Amino acid sequence: MPILPTGDLEIVAQFGPHLSHQGPAGLDTGVKIDRLVQTHCCFCGQQCGIQLKVKDNAVVGFEPWYDVPFNRGKLCPKGVKRYLQGSHPDRLLHAYERDPAAPGGFGAVPYEQAIGRVAAEIDRIQSQYGPNAFALLSGASLTNEKAYLMGKFAHRCLKTSNIDYNGRLCMVSAAAGNKKAFGVDRAANPWADILGTEVVWISGANVAECAPITTDYVWQARESGAKIIVVDPRLTPIARTCDLFLPVKPGRDVALFNGILHLMIEHDWLDHEFIARHTVGFEAVAEHVEPWTPQRTAKVTGIAEATIRQAAEWWGTARTSFLMHARGIEHHSHGVQNVLGAINMVLASGRIGREHCGYATITGQGNGQGGREHGQKCDQLPGGRDLANPDHRAYVAGVWDMAPEDLPAPGVDAYEIFRKIDKGEIRGLLSICFNPLVSLPDNNFIRQTLEKLEFFATIDFFLSETAHHADIVLPGSLHEEDEGTVTTTEGRVIKINKAVDCPGEARQDWRIIQDIARTMGREQGFTFTQPREIFDELRRASKGGICDYAGITYEKIEAHYGVFWPCPDADHPGTPRLFEAGSWNAVAKGAGPFYFPDGKARFNVAPYTPPTEEVDGDYPVILTTGRVVSQFLSGTQTRRIGPLVDQYPEPRLEIHPQLAGQLDIADGDWVTAESRRGTCTLRAQVVRTIRPDTVFIPYHWGGRKSANQLTIAAQDPISKIPEYKVCAVRVSKATAPPAYVRELEPQQ
Repeated sequence: MPILPTGDLEIVAQFGPHLSHQGPAGLDTGVKIDRLVQTHCCFCGQQCGIQLKVKDNAVVGFEPWYDVPFNRGKLCPKGVKRYLQGSHPDRLLHAYERDPAAPGGFGAVPYEQAIGRVAAEIDRIQSQYGPNAFALLSGASLTNEKAYLMGKFAHRCLKTSNIDYNGRLCMVSAAAGNKKAFGVDRAANPWADILGTEVVWISGANVAECAPITTDYVWQARESGAKIIVVDPRLTPIARTCDLFLPVKPGRDVALFNGILHLMIEHDWLDHEFIARHTVGFEAVAEHVEPWTPQRTAKVTGIAEATIRQAAEWWGTARTSFLMHARGIEHHSHGVQNVLGAINMVLASGRIGREHCGYATITGQGNGQGGREHGQKCDQLPGGRDLANPDHRAYVAGVWDMAPEDLPAPGVDAYEIFRKIDKGEIRGLLSICFNPLVSLPDNNFIRQTLEKLEFFATIDFFLSETAHHADIVLPGSLHEEDEGTVTTTEGRVIKINKAVDCPGEARQDWRIIQDIARTMGREQGFTFTQPREIFDELRRASKGGICDYAGITYEKIEAHYGVFWPCPDADHPGTPRLFEAGSWNAVAKGAGPFYFPDGKARFNVAPYTPPTEEVDGDYPVILTTGRVVSQFLSGTQTRRIGPLVDQYPEPRLEIHPQLAGQLDIADGDWVTAESRRGTCTLRAQVVRTIRPDTVFIPYHWGGRKSANQLTIAAQDPISKIPEYKVCAVRVSKATAPPAYVRELEPQQ
C-alpha cells in the first residue's frame, strides 16, 4: 500500500520553536503574539467559541472567548488542544501523485499539474461512460459555503447525480424523522431551554464525551432541580450523574419509547388540547402502542419494569421537559423508527414550542446541521429543497442560470456509491472531508472498491487512510485557514474567521474546486473570489426554502454571535425556538406552527424491528461502537494531536467482568473480536459500566485497529444510515498480540 514519504517537515522548522513555549493549558508563557482571532472550534456540532493566538502565520495557542453565548469560554479537551494540529509534520504542503517507483508510493507534483490531471480524468471518464460515471463524496465538517459549492459543482458543473456526504453516517435518521413529524429538520430549541426544565431525557447520547459543553447545560438543569433520565447500553459519564439510568439492550430503543407512551396513555399523562389542536395521527399510534405493556417492554429492552414505570411517570407528569438524542438511537437499520418513537413521546406531552419545553438532536460533526441543508446530499438542493421537486428545481436553476432539465436526477447514498463502484457503474471519484476507509462499515469491502476505481482524487490536509489509495492528493485547508459560516447543533448560524494562510502549496478548498472547474472549461458559476460571495448566493438559493438563510449576513452573525434560521429577510431577528404559537412560519402559512400545509405535527406509527443481525450460538455477543472524549470521527485530526493521543492512545474493547470471567479474560489482555465480516484484536478493558451481553469498541482508528472491520453494512430503508450500533460478534482471549504489534517488537 503506498504511503506518503516523511519529508514534509519545513512547517515544523518554521513554526516549531513557538510551540515549545506553550503551557499545559495552551496559553503561551513567553511568546509575544501578532494577533488574537475570534472564531470557533473545528470539531463537533456545538462549535464552541474560541480565540486563536497567531504568531508568524502560525496558530500558537488559544484564549477562552467568554462572550459567545453557547459555551461562555468553556472548552473540551479537543477544543483546548485543537491549535496543535497545524504544526504536525504530516501536514500536506504539496500535491501528490501516486507513483509506485517513488519512495513511499507517492511523488510531489506541481499544483497546477495535479489539477490538470484531475480535470482531464473527469472529462475522460464522463465522455467515455456518461456523467454519472463520476461521483463526489463530500463532508459535514465543511463550511456552509463549501457544502453549497460541492452540491453546485456536482449538479451544475459535472451534471452527475452521484454526490453524497459523510453526514449520511451521522444525522440522516434524525433528519428523516424530524421531517416526517415536524416538516422540518432542525433542533426545535436553543440549549438555553434546557436550563429551568423539570426533566431532561437523554437517549443514545454520550454527551459528556461527545458534546461536553452540553453536559454543563444538563448539570445546570439538575442543580436547579431537574431530574435527568439517561438511556444507554453503557453507564457513560453523564449516566453516572443522572437520576435514573435505563441500560437498554442495543437496538431496542423504539420498544422503550412505545412502552413509555403506553404508560402515558394508561395513566392519562397526555396534553389532550395540544394533541387535538396541533397534531394528527394520534389514534393510530395509540392503537399501535397498546400491546407494549411494561412487562413486554422490559422483556424486549432488558430494562427492569420498575425502572420503565418510573421513567414514564417522571416524563409523563412533568410540566416542562427536554428530550435529546444522538447516534445511539440513530445508527440502526430502523433508526428513523427510533427517532419517531421519541418524537411521539414529546408530541403526546405537548411540551414543545415553548420555553423550557423542547426536543433536539445532538449534531456530531462540525457542520452536521448546515452540511445537510444546502445541496451535498444525493437528493437535495440548497435551502433544504428536494432535487426531485419540479418547482424546487426551477427555482435553483434560475439562481444558477441554467435550464431545470439540465439538473441531474437524485442519486444514491454514500454506501451505495461504493456498491456502484464495485459493479463498475462508477469509474471515478473525488472526495473531500471524508475518510470512508475508516468510517464506513464492513470497510474491507470499501478497500476493495477503492482499488477498482479508474481514477480517485482526494482533497485533504493530512493523508488519511483513504487517501493512501488515491491517484492524486490535493492539499486542502484547515479550519483556521479559511472563513465562512457553520450552523450549530442548535440551528444557530455562526462565523468562522480566518486566522492564518495556507502553508506551502496548500489551497482553500473552495479555490481547489473552482480551479478544477476552470481547467475543465466549465468555470461559469465558479468564479467566486471570496467565501462571502458564495454565502450571498447561498442566501438567494435558500430564500423561500425550509432552511431559509435569506436574511442572514456576515455582519448580522457577528453582531449577535450567530443567527438562528429561518431568517427570511433583513429585518427578521432569526428563530431560536421553532414551533411557537404566532411564529413567523405559522403567520406566513396562516396555519399552525409546524411545517406542513395545515400547520400540524404528525404522529407516526413506529414499529419495533429487531437488529438486522441477532446474536446466535456462533456469534453470541453484541458489539456496539462509539466515541471517546479525546478523539473525533475517523481520527484524521485528533490522532495527530499529541496530548489527545496520550489521553486515549489505542482503541480498547470494553467488556463486563461477568463476560470477561466466562472467557478467562483479564483487564489488559489481548482479545479478538470476530464478526462475519472481519476480526480485530485489541486489549481488553474490563469495566462494570457496560451490559454483560455487550462489548464496545471506539471507531476512531483505521487499519487493523478499526472497529468497522466488524460492523455490518445494513442500512435504514428510509435514511440509508448504517447500523453501527449493533452487530453480532464472538470474543476470545488472543493467543498472541496482533500482527501489527509483533511487527514493531525488536527482533531477538
